[in-house]
Amino acid sequence: MRRPFMDTPDQLASLEGQQYLVLRPTGAVAEVYREAQEAALARLDSPARHPHTGHITLRGFYEPERREDLAALIRVWAAQQRPIEAIAEAVDEFPTPWQILIVRLARSASLVSAYASLTTALDGTDFRRLGELPLEDWTFHLSVLYGKSLDLEEWSRFAEAELRAFEPASTETITEAELVWYEDGIEQAEVLPLGG
Repeated sequence: MRRPFMDTPDQLASLEGQQYLVLRPTGAVAEVYREAQEAALARLDSPARHPHTGHITLRGFYEPERREDLAALIRVWAAQQRPIEAIAEAVDEFPTPWQILIVRLARSASLVSAYASLTTALDGTDFRRLGELPLEDWTFHLSVLYGKSLDLEEWSRFAEAELRAFEPASTETITEAELVWYEDGIEQAEVLPLGG
């Protein structure tokens, strides 16, 4: 059974009307993610928001009125997309002002190609994209926890203790994507097999 990424009322309210194209690791990368999240949460003195399942976000959108049109484009992209290699390199951070602990991914050829081909597919549309960066500026990652509630000094101590490389790196091949959307306080998803 599919476990939601976000399920608390405040998380769901903050995502209302949004859609995300994500990859959900289920093998070696998922395992190091779970271990990193469990260790980080155990070390924190105060509660922190976090995803309930590891996921690699390829794009975010705000298209509550055109979700089906967006889904049609994403289905075509997925059917043409080869499976994607995810390589977990390290526990890292997006520092202040974001204060997000992450599992950083290597820029594998298939992951970079998937992001680039999705950009090409979207460039001919006017879909509203959220937080998009050019490929050269994008850090592929899985968010472990959100530390905005921590003051700067507490975050710095915490993050410094968590940062580490995975030796060896953990690798898995992902064969499906998910289009996830938030509507009426509920997370919903369509699983899309990658066709290549």
